[in-house]
This record gives sequence, structure tokens and C-alpha cells, in this order.
Amino acid sequence: MTPGGRIDDTLTLTPVRVAVLTISDTRDEESDTSGAILAGRVEAAGHVLAGRAVVRDDVEEIRARVKAWTTSGEVDAIVTTGGTGLTGRDVTPEAIEPLFSKTIDGFAVVFHMVSYQSVGLSTLQSRATAGLIDGVFVFCLPGSNGAVKDGWDKVIAAQLDSRHRPCNMVELMPRLNEQ
Repeated sequence: MTPGGRIDDTLTLTPVRVAVLTISDTRDEESDTSGAILAGRVEAAGHVLAGRAVVRDDVEEIRARVKAWTTSGEVDAIVTTGGTGLTGRDVTPEAIEPLFSKTIDGFAVVFHMVSYQSVGLSTLQSRATAGLIDGVFVFCLPGSNGAVKDGWDKVIAAQLDSRHRPCNMVELMPRLNEQ
């Protein structure tokens, strides 16, 4: 049983192509522990790791990487880690949110509910966000290892599992670009 639903084991998992983007001025591919955690969890869940990258806390670099993935036709979802805090260098929401065609408002609410169980009121320091860009789901998580574990394990994983009931985001994918 997952929070707010269940996995129907009589169904076959539809793998989702997920890209992981770490946003940090202090991490590189070797020291990127939160990105490594996400990449490992994506693959362990039976999905395809469609890409992994590290970019600086720079609005244009973040947008360029995200747009390259969302327009490639090879990515169904992107999970970012880092840059959602309150400091001057934290610019992930400023970079990503203007690109959203739709905002997934409930993601931030549910993420904060889950995060509150782990870090209490410190969850207020995160500006986690999610939405759709070019028909691709984009989830922006804080950069701590605990936050990415909570975000993936308790929120994103179930919604990217085609067997999750009563509903999941995978079911919506064929219809995301309808006009």
C-alpha cells in the first residue's frame, strides 16, 4: 500500500523515461549524492533513466537543460534536486515555473505534508514545485538527500507507477498535449 492508494500487482508496470537534474554550484557528477539517490530509485522502480546532469544555479543553464529534455521526445518526466531554498543563489522555481503550461499545485502541498513529518517546520524553507512543460512532468525537489528520498519515495514514485490505484499520472501521458 502506498500513501493515498495502492499498487495493483495484477497489472504490468509501464516504464517511464525519467531524467534527473541536479542544480548546484557546489556539486559535480562525482559529489552529487542527491542525484545519485534519485537515479538509483528511478531504476530500482523499473523506470528508464533517460538522462542525468548537473548544472549551476543559473536560470539560463537550468532552462536550457530542461527544455532540451522536454523537447527531445525521449523524456516523460524530469526530477530536479536543488535550488528550491530561500538564498539568493536558489533560482530553480524562477527558472522552471515560467516554462510551465500547467502547474501541479497539489505537489507542493503533498510534498510539504510529507516533509513536515521528517523535518518539521523547516519544510517552510523549501519552494518545491511541479508542473508540465511540453507535455513532460517536471518535479522540483530540494537538494538534501532526505528531501529527495521523501519526495521520490512518498510522492513521485506512486504517481509515476502505472499500477497505482485509484489513479496515476502515467495514465494521463498520452493526453498531456491535447488542445
